[in-house]
Amino acid sequence: MADRTQRIQSVIGKNITEIIQFEVKNPHIGFVTIQEVKVSTDFSYAKVYVSFLGSKNPQENLQALNKCKGFIRSSLAKKLDIRKTPEITFVLDDSYEKAEHLEELIKKGL
Repeated sequence: MADRTQRIQSVIGKNITEIIQFEVKNPHIGFVTIQEVKVSTDFSYAKVYVSFLGSKNPQENLQALNKCKGFIRSSLAKKLDIRKTPEITFVLDDSYEKAEHLEELIKKGL
C-alpha cells in the first residue's frame, strides 16, 4: 500500500507541475515549485506543499494559486487513472527560508 501511495503522490506532483506550468494562465502565481505531495490513505485529499522562488510576497502567490484550484483539479482528473480525484489543498512550504535563516545565524556565530 505504501508503494502505491508514494506512486500516486509522485504522479500527482508531476501532473500538477505540468498543469501549472503549461495550462494555468494566471501571471500572479509566479514561479512555483512543488516540494512535496501528501495524499490521505483513501486518496480523497492531497496536500501540495509549494514554494515560490524569487517572490516578494508568497502569500499573494498562494492566494492566486488557490483561485485556480478548481481548474487544476479538473485538469488533474483527466490525467489520473484513479477513481476519485483528490481534493487539493495548497500549503506554503517555507522550509527553504527557515534553512536560509538558520544558515545566516550560524554564519554570525549565534
